[in-house]
Amino acid sequence: MPHIVIAVYLFFPVEASGTTFISGEKMHRTLMSAWPLFFGVAMLMIGNGLQGTLLGVRATQEGFPTYATGIIMSMYYAGFLLGSHFVPKLIQGVGHIRVFTALASIAAITVLLHGLMPNEWIWMPVRAATGFAFAGLYIVIESWLNNAVGNQSRGQMMAVYLVVLYGSMAVGQYILTAADPATLTLFAVSSIAITLAVLPISLSSRPAPKFETPVKVSPLQLFKTSPLGVFGVFASGMANACLFAIGPVYAAEAGFDLAQISNFMAAAIVGGVLLQFPIGFLSDRYDRRTVLIGVSLLAALFCGAAIVGAGISPYLLYLAMFLIGGTALTIYGLSSAHTNDHLSPAQIVAASASMLMINGLGSIVGPILSTTFMNIYGPWMLFAWMGLIYGMIGFYGLYRTTRRPPVPMDQQDPFIVQPSTSSALIAQQAAEHEASDK
Repeated sequence: MPHIVIAVYLFFPVEASGTTFISGEKMHRTLMSAWPLFFGVAMLMIGNGLQGTLLGVRATQEGFPTYATGIIMSMYYAGFLLGSHFVPKLIQGVGHIRVFTALASIAAITVLLHGLMPNEWIWMPVRAATGFAFAGLYIVIESWLNNAVGNQSRGQMMAVYLVVLYGSMAVGQYILTAADPATLTLFAVSSIAITLAVLPISLSSRPAPKFETPVKVSPLQLFKTSPLGVFGVFASGMANACLFAIGPVYAAEAGFDLAQISNFMAAAIVGGVLLQFPIGFLSDRYDRRTVLIGVSLLAALFCGAAIVGAGISPYLLYLAMFLIGGTALTIYGLSSAHTNDHLSPAQIVAASASMLMINGLGSIVGPILSTTFMNIYGPWMLFAWMGLIYGMIGFYGLYRTTRRPPVPMDQQDPFIVQPSTSSALIAQQAAEHEASDK
């Protein structure tokens, strides 16, 4: 893993994330000291990545109505939002270790409940419980990661975190081929991976980090300050949740075998990892709205290419998924950074958790609406729906360029690599890092 990260820095040896890059040797030492935490992240995301795809495939095998599957998948994000609100209070009451252990147990149990009771009405609350648990798991492990590095290397820690997070999700996709999704085996594998994440955290000698509940600002106030940024944050949640939650449903309904489903989902994840950095590099050197508009319209175009490519060759569809992931997964970060360009340093910190909440609301709505259209018109409507949303971001961005002049380059905040799947805590810590550069 250190070699992957150092290679990224060699290709982009600039302050693409607003951070002064430290030496490869020092970065290696930082990674080695934090390896138990990254191991915990990897196990969580292998288990969660496998589980997300497995549920879509199993739901199709069980004959769940497509719209019901959409509700099931949306419940994860509903639970995640609730967890982001309540778990910080639990941590302040009983501490990191106890909360992490309890939530990991819940996450491991809920995976098995899906396999033991394949019923759509049971899966809905169980999936919400999974989202609640993972919100807390992210908060605990991200607070430890943030405590493990100083301000100088925080941006690089986020880059490594993103690589580990999405890379482990990609690994989880290929475990899908190890057994029959109709059996309990894969659910047990996912549960085991989540349970393994407890080991490095529970045995860590690191002191529990200082924890403060993230502060929020009014979403309406944010929208008045940066309409395009807030719309991009919300709409990216709508579309990107469909990509991960409903993508496996599309692939299963299209008749893909397990290996093809794994390739299909992994292509988007790998694209998201590899293209985050060059797009972030461009956004720090050109008008960020222009980059956001271009990326959004390209994502819409690639969704159209996926519809066409699906009827020609699975390899063309994999390529389209790679490009969709590479462009679409940067929209949240670009929209967040564009919003921060119009905020004071104090407002940036307070706004970060609110933007993650706005993104989460979009993530709840998106899968429900996409599967409703898929149920009526067919699986291809997944890409049509996603393309429509990405196109709306792009065209709304073009409209906004006529209403407000661009932010001068020397006043743009640096782009921080930040997955929208992170907790409000890491979002606020990223914002604090950005605010310190303003």
